[in-house]
Amino acid sequence: MPPLYALVDCNNFYASCERVFAPQLVGRPIVVLSNNDGCVIARSAEAKAAGIPMGKPAFMCRELFTRHGVAVFSSNYALYGDMSARVMATLSRFTPTMEVYSIDEAFLDLAGLPGGPEATARELRETVARWTGIPVSVGIGPTKTLAKLANRAAKKRPESGGVLDLAACPDPDAVLAATPVEDVWGIGRRHAAMLEGLGIRTALAFRELPRDFVKKRMTVQGLHTLLELRGQPCIDLEHAPPPARTLMSSRSFGRAVTTLDELAEAVAEYAARAAARLRARGLVASSVETYVQTYADKDGRPPYANAACAAPRAATAHTGELIAAARQALETIFRPGHRYKKAGVILLGLEPAGRRQRSLLDAPPEEDARAGRLMAALDAVNAKWGKGALAPAACGVDKPWAMRQASRSPRYTTVWDELPVARAG
Repeated sequence: MPPLYALVDCNNFYASCERVFAPQLVGRPIVVLSNNDGCVIARSAEAKAAGIPMGKPAFMCRELFTRHGVAVFSSNYALYGDMSARVMATLSRFTPTMEVYSIDEAFLDLAGLPGGPEATARELRETVARWTGIPVSVGIGPTKTLAKLANRAAKKRPESGGVLDLAACPDPDAVLAATPVEDVWGIGRRHAAMLEGLGIRTALAFRELPRDFVKKRMTVQGLHTLLELRGQPCIDLEHAPPPARTLMSSRSFGRAVTTLDELAEAVAEYAARAAARLRARGLVASSVETYVQTYADKDGRPPYANAACAAPRAATAHTGELIAAARQALETIFRPGHRYKKAGVILLGLEPAGRRQRSLLDAPPEEDARAGRLMAALDAVNAKWGKGALAPAACGVDKPWAMRQASRSPRYTTVWDELPVARAG
């Protein structure tokens, strides 16, 4: 049986997460800011209607925020990640054939499900809203590209009720004709500019181009997009994410950092976070890269940026060993006299922990086992009591360099101390 794809996309996901625990915000404009409360990275439908632009610095939008009564939130990735997991778990109950595409999107194969695709999609949409509080839109098509396009149309057509099945649409070509070519999944900015220069401005016009022309000008990937728009599946579901090659943890600082000690604390924090994610995936890393960036100096010197690598004695997921390697790399690139604005840690050479290459320099098996038990205890404590409940001393205590989040909502679903409280009247 040929596949029938549905793309489920959470509507204004970050803003919707904020509304789940603050229903008084329904109907009120909401924006979410980037790290250090810098720029607008998410908007509710009301904020879009108010003309608040995406990506604009928050300080330049204050007058707009005040005029329209906008609720402004710092990014709360712990909340968004957990709500995403709940949405994806709900979707998985409808079909085992599913690909989590991003934090707020998933592809499902609805082929052969009882009741028909549109009825299933509407039930799915209602269930997600009832179980998680997150509104979603569903686009259905014979290919992933057409499902993406149908999802876009479902959001823009209120009469669709959040679900659009291209096969059941009276005029599917009208949907393609209403889609700008730059909004077609798989067509990037460069190719979109090239197509518009040739007068190809819609998905429908692109679909009618000759195959040989598209392959010559846009490579095989462009040809796959063309064929998908013609209803020929070329892009399969990914039932499991591709193996990770690197793992990164980084943040901009809440204020300029000038000392090696504070920079080392931040790098240790990022290494510890990366190590926890590494263990959760059952991987080990054989190398650690540390990088730094500075502000431009007041005397006119250009910003300084650099990176260096260091290797633990063997591939590992042990937090202490990865912190030591990250610190070693940092000391080779630190330059006094600069105002550092960002640092990060990238774990390299990832491989499954059970298949790592061993050498004569490895720790004795009993020492390796003790280290494994220690990391398991660390992860268990943080899983029970919240991220960061137990951390290496190298990560610091006060963390004056930490990212600014002046307007962050509580992490309702992942931190015990921030659980919502219900009071009987």
